[in-house]
Amino acid sequence: MQRAAFLDRDGVLNFDDAYVHKIEDFRWIPGALEGARRIHESGFALIIVTNQSGIGRGYYAEEDFKRLTDWMSREMAEAGAPLAGVYFCPHHPTKAFPPYLLDCGCRKPEPGMLLKAAEELDLDLSHSVIFGDKPGDCTAGKRAGCPERVLLGTNADEVPDRTPDATRVYRGLAQAAASDWWAQFSK
Repeated sequence: MQRAAFLDRDGVLNFDDAYVHKIEDFRWIPGALEGARRIHESGFALIIVTNQSGIGRGYYAEEDFKRLTDWMSREMAEAGAPLAGVYFCPHHPTKAFPPYLLDCGCRKPEPGMLLKAAEELDLDLSHSVIFGDKPGDCTAGKRAGCPERVLLGTNADEVPDRTPDATRVYRGLAQAAASDWWAQFSK
């Protein structure tokens, strides 16, 4: 079984500019690729877990998401941070069109995406970590059994206040991956 680093996408890897689904609108957060590379080099499988209700709301199609994800995956691999998997939830319980209009178990803060990744990729959740910029990311990690749940500042703007399910807070992925905590946890 392998340890995993679950990464939210919008606000953690790229600027959260609301429903980003085109390559030309995708902007990397400075240091995010370097942080992901350091985490990967520490022996963690990089897994993206991202709510994508823009699909369910009809703002873009799953094909648009896949096109952007394929491009992003190539960029990350070239930066030394290859992805082991990408999991997304297109649902929303109240603001979506059928068949995406549902209260599912995969939309964070529910742990469904993490649990599915663990099953499919043989991941050890008891030695894994989630990095997200919303309290629900940390809640999903807690519900999935991740001992470390890191709350980052959205777009790496500032260090957020700690929430009940967050075990650590950092400004961004680069700062977390360069921290003394990460050096100890990733041994």
